[in-house]
Amino acid sequence: MDMEACFLKSKNRTYKYLTLRTKFHQLPINDLSVRVEVLQKLSGYKPFLYNFTADACQFLNGRRNPLVRFFYDMFASYSNANHSCPYNHDVLVEKLPISFLKYRTTVVLPVPEGDYQVHSVYTVRGKARLDLKVYARIY
Repeated sequence: MDMEACFLKSKNRTYKYLTLRTKFHQLPINDLSVRVEVLQKLSGYKPFLYNFTADACQFLNGRRNPLVRFFYDMFASYSNANHSCPYNHDVLVEKLPISFLKYRTTVVLPVPEGDYQVHSVYTVRGKARLDLKVYARIY
């Protein structure tokens, strides 16, 4: 699994978006688990509230955990990862508005102001295939 694209684009002062494109080297994907850890910067990055592992195929097949659902809903409507396994294609998140992410982290689930890291590890066929770290500032 490779990250083909990962960037923020600013169209103007008010519209900024995130795009991620992953490439799977061995298809189909029938087992995918995701470990997510949220860290807050306080004299280095320290654990903050969330650290969980989810079986993505079970989640997408209807076994909905509310915590996993919150994180999934942050990108689902901007992604092609909205169906159950198997995956026979690459996964992308296209033009996810930063304003939508800000709304989810300040209104839906109020998170204190500060610097954060969302660290996720994607495991396919029992082996970690992608280690992704996203840094954000909430203000």
